[in-house]
Amino acid sequence: MPMTRRRFAALAAVLTAGTTGVLAVASGQQTPAEATQDKAPAAALPASTTAGSVVQVVAHPDDDLFFMNPDLSRSLQAGIPVATVYLTSGEADGRNGAKGGAANDPEQPADHAHYAEARQNGIRSAYAQMALGDRTGVWRRTVIPTTGGGQAELDVLVAKPEINLVWLQMREARSTGEDTPESLRGLWNGRIPALPSQLASGTPVKRTYTYTKDQLIQALAGLLERYRPTTIRMQDPTPGRYESGKCTDHQDHMYGARFLQAATAAYAERVTNRPRFSVQNYLGYHNGDLPHALDPQTAETKTGYLRTYAWHDHENYCGSPSGCGDRKVAGNPTGRNWAQSLRYSRADHSSWLAEGTPGRLWAVAALDGQGAYWSRGPGGDWAGPVLLPGTGIDPGPTATSLPDGRIGILATRTVFGSAPADYRREVVYAVQSAPDGPFGPWQSLGTPERGDEEGTSAISAPSAGVDAEGRVTVYLRDARRTLRAAAQQPHGGFSSWQRLGGDDLQGDPVTAVDSAGRHHVYATTTDSVLAWIRATPGGPLLGPSPTGLPATTVPLSATPEGAGVRLYFRRPDSGVVRTALVTATPGRPQVSSVAEAGGRAGYGAVGVAGRVIAGRADTGTIGTTALGGPPAWAESRMLYAGAPGAVLEASGTTTAVLGLDAELHITTTPHTPSTPTWHRAVH
Repeated sequence: MPMTRRRFAALAAVLTAGTTGVLAVASGQQTPAEATQDKAPAAALPASTTAGSVVQVVAHPDDDLFFMNPDLSRSLQAGIPVATVYLTSGEADGRNGAKGGAANDPEQPADHAHYAEARQNGIRSAYAQMALGDRTGVWRRTVIPTTGGGQAELDVLVAKPEINLVWLQMREARSTGEDTPESLRGLWNGRIPALPSQLASGTPVKRTYTYTKDQLIQALAGLLERYRPTTIRMQDPTPGRYESGKCTDHQDHMYGARFLQAATAAYAERVTNRPRFSVQNYLGYHNGDLPHALDPQTAETKTGYLRTYAWHDHENYCGSPSGCGDRKVAGNPTGRNWAQSLRYSRADHSSWLAEGTPGRLWAVAALDGQGAYWSRGPGGDWAGPVLLPGTGIDPGPTATSLPDGRIGILATRTVFGSAPADYRREVVYAVQSAPDGPFGPWQSLGTPERGDEEGTSAISAPSAGVDAEGRVTVYLRDARRTLRAAAQQPHGGFSSWQRLGGDDLQGDPVTAVDSAGRHHVYATTTDSVLAWIRATPGGPLLGPSPTGLPATTVPLSATPEGAGVRLYFRRPDSGVVRTALVTATPGRPQVSSVAEAGGRAGYGAVGVAGRVIAGRADTGTIGTTALGGPPAWAESRMLYAGAPGAVLEASGTTTAVLGLDAELHITTTPHTPSTPTWHRAVH
């Protein structure tokens, strides 16, 4: 069973028995932003029905605050168990000073241990602020052994012992992208045999240690076994590169995520008596190049927690000689446009719920690193999940309906191989042998990337178009941010990956077929949307064509509407859902004016069917709204992973999400709008 709060608290009590040290932080005055948060840290969040438990693994202290918030703060405030694991100490250059001050002064002596401790102090304060509304919350700090042969510091928030912080305290790269062998990157690629620790000055861990590649993987797998999460949050293992060749993210983020990928695979294989789990990937530095995804109020709340972490008021309320936070962040607590956004680099599309034969629904996901599906017959009950054979399936599979009622599943799969250079992502396809029948084995479509070193396997999730004969064409964004396609041949295999052009593509492409049978493909760019459309059902795909649409927050959803396709997306710096109709005309596609579709604020892709829109509301919970109705969300009081899916049926619109408990949750909204009631699909 998923870990409950009581079980998590009991585990925390066991872990903290024999405490070697307690950090009691003193009270202090707060900045205006912090004082505002203190009034009611969860006031905007309704009583939660969220279930499950979360483990987050990040490379550095503050990666969770910049790139996983507000998902993080809302999980804490909902009361679900959260354990965050920090791979490195984040010691950087060892100088704790605000930007433009001592941090840039080469005369200031470097003290990596004290700077690492200051960052730990800032993280503890920020978590206490998020969970309790009081940055001075008391933490119990102890030492635990790891299965990799080292030791970790475990911090438990005394007032909420279901909140844990685990510090592995490895040495960081101390460079965003330079080739520094003594780093997670060097360890992964075999440049060094082992990576040493970098202990913080105040840590109860007193002996140094090293990890080999296998030992670090086992240490992470052991922590997953300790907490047995239903949701695992990680950074992006394949962030891609700019045209200059520079990686879009910090090397520690990228290679730390790869270590966690390997660890989740080891954990899933070794530990069988555990709850199912899903994985959520988060975009890192590249957020700073894209339009802001959060509304101003949410962004300001997030920035307030970063100010707490940054020790913005510089008052020594914690009593630590190392300082109470990370002063490097104090000069710019929003980072490089990072605080204003949250984006998932996987599983942010709504194409995972589909109808097969009349009345039968299929929902697909990745659980335990395997493809999984649930099904429901006409008027019957849901069954599942059923896990397909084969491992390495990434978050965000796509379900596609074939003309004869069969369902196909498209996904990307991570392949590790025996050598570091063998690491890659490839596209795979599984299809039913007959309508409502079993799925066949995964078929590899390969990858358009020649090698990981050049492209970092940064392909998007695949999207599918199906012709009248049932042959599938697969579309994806490649590492160069252009569109590629592979077409199914009469014998069932697929062509090589063809170039379809485009530039600066972001996120996942989306597809739809209009009433005339014309296939449409759309992909967002940094400042607009591009279109590829077949002028006739069997004709060539023409494009890319500019649509003239304004900038979006990246995720798109598409539904057929008459002779065209209606697109849904969110407005930057707002989160409000917008829509526009695109119709196929000779030359440039005809695009309607942009209108608001309902649902104020929120982030991520929306699911649309009939007159119902489902998406993440301004509080982070799953909400629904009706086209043309009031702009407010009807909220469910449930946090979830990825994006919602929706299908129009005779009885109304069925909408589904994957909860943080790794369970399928559904609601059916009748044609006459009413307040939805969410429940587990399988009891």
